[in-house]
Amino acid sequence: MTEKELTKEVVEYFEKNIFKNHINASLTRNAKLKSYKINPITVKYLSKVLDDGYTPLGVAKALFYPRVLSTSITTIFGNQIQIMFVKLGMAQGSMIKGMDIEFTDKIDTRKKWCQLKAGPNTINSDDVRPLMNKFTRTINLARTNSAFEGINNTDFIVGVLYGEPDELSMHYKRIDKTHPVIIGKELWHRITGFENFYDVLVKELHESILSIDTHDFINRGCNELAEEIKNSPLFYF
Repeated sequence: MTEKELTKEVVEYFEKNIFKNHINASLTRNAKLKSYKINPITVKYLSKVLDDGYTPLGVAKALFYPRVLSTSITTIFGNQIQIMFVKLGMAQGSMIKGMDIEFTDKIDTRKKWCQLKAGPNTINSDDVRPLMNKFTRTINLARTNSAFEGINNTDFIVGVLYGEPDELSMHYKRIDKTHPVIIGKELWHRITGFENFYDVLVKELHESILSIDTHDFINRGCNELAEEIKNSPLFYF
């Protein structure tokens, strides 16, 4: 498959399974009151901040906006990217617990076991030790069972989907001392074999996004949730 053909497939996957999936979830699941766990104190305060009063619409905004503009799209992005690599034949799903994908590195030709992360600041200090312990246990088991001849620490990597090396948090830099943390352009190069694939993909995605019909879907979903809140016995206005 050529670079242009693969870029087209990835862009189409983003459109269908990430962007349109997000819009659909915003108009269905995220517009339903039952999908939220509500803090009755902060939701009233946030309603005042967003709607200058304790109102059904203010409560809806306090619940709906963070979900749709942060949690929902982040979850869909993370889940679908892993599936995309496998469905489009760029990698295989990993049979090793804790690893997301396996692929043949197009730069050094070695087999890589990869745990995917979204961006350069997506782990905290408490994640570092468990992740490294998981890698170590897996490598030791493989060596003991002679399952993977010549396996070494650099074959188990953390793949960060976007960003630049100098943006990596200190937590990632700790991991990188033992297991490579490959980020952005280099990660996509190693997976696809095309050196500039990441740059081309970002450009094509930016153009694709402008053609997506997002007209008023935020207000539609929020208003539907506000109507349910107005009729709910959980609230007193």
